[in-house]
Amino acid sequence: MSNIVIKRVENKKDLRTFIDFHYDLYAGNAYDVPNLYSDEFNTLSRDRNAAFDFCEAEYYLAYRDGRLVGRVAAIINHRANERWDRQDVRFGWIDFVDDIEVTRALLQAVEDYGREKGMKSIVGPLGFTDMDPEGMLTMGFDKLGTMPTIYNYPYYPEHMERLEGWSKDNDYVEYFLEVPDQIPEKYSKIAQMIEKRYNLHVRKLTRKDIFKGGYGRKLFELVNETYKDLYGFSELTDRQIEQYIKMYLPLADLSLITVIEDGNNDNKMAGMGITIPSLSRALQKCRRGRLFPFGWYHLLRAIKFHKTEGVDLLLMGFLPEYRAKGANALLFADLIPRYQAYGFKWGESQVEMESNEGVQSQWGPLAPTNHKRRRCYRKTIE
Repeated sequence: MSNIVIKRVENKKDLRTFIDFHYDLYAGNAYDVPNLYSDEFNTLSRDRNAAFDFCEAEYYLAYRDGRLVGRVAAIINHRANERWDRQDVRFGWIDFVDDIEVTRALLQAVEDYGREKGMKSIVGPLGFTDMDPEGMLTMGFDKLGTMPTIYNYPYYPEHMERLEGWSKDNDYVEYFLEVPDQIPEKYSKIAQMIEKRYNLHVRKLTRKDIFKGGYGRKLFELVNETYKDLYGFSELTDRQIEQYIKMYLPLADLSLITVIEDGNNDNKMAGMGITIPSLSRALQKCRRGRLFPFGWYHLLRAIKFHKTEGVDLLLMGFLPEYRAKGANALLFADLIPRYQAYGFKWGESQVEMESNEGVQSQWGPLAPTNHKRRRCYRKTIE
């Protein structure tokens, strides 16, 4: 470790170096889906990310013999720590060459930062909130990544297993799903039944609904309610909700967003499904995560003209009182014909806790294959 130097990111030039390291390390990789540079810059900038209202962070670069060999973010989410009664420092945005001493030095920098701040444990990979990618890939290295998740080389978890003091904190699973030629009978029959029995119904949103009618806010308030008991979750603040509405919904294809309302309860929002065309191949064509000169064209083809074979099931959730009623069948009965019309052949679930059997059971009629797994690790700071 003596020839490894850890440098703290101190200015915008350093931050650009921090972001660009991932593009260099994964150049030419067939499975990595790089984030847009602008999205990374906005997320990591203290003056642009509303999560800094309750988070603090430092970023570190690792150099060996003058060459950049790794990076990591150290994050303290005070809101999550209070919610879960923890004193955790998170590590995220971690990338490194295949040298365990580099990995050790990066994680030691996070540990030292956490100790200085009075933290008792280090955990990750996690972002500022659940809206950031989380979990280190441990299975599915030969599968195409997705925009909302992390891809990493197989040696990453190998290093974690070799380092002292680390243990499993949480495992996630992800599923590859087939878009069927017809709506599975299980979905169609249950959808018809619950419409009659419970007066639940599908609502398709307009841009006026989202930006003037308050439905943009309602979507993320539903995320707060349905995700509140999930691993490491911290409630989205009003400022974060406003930020996500402006970031994600203006370009959204509203036909791929479905809301379920309860006609017996003043059309209360009971659940929702936010899905998007897979942007994986388009993002791979954005040179070093840049929209220019041609990256915007590939993204536009996927978002607006659906020139992609897949769909990402980005955010799906129901209030607890509707989960046992089979309300998710209404979502699939509405969305599957839209996927068919767009020519989508497959879908991907996003990260689900390994123990969340309720969520996993809903994929049954879609020929699900558990093709990826990922893990968050924990270590006590002594």
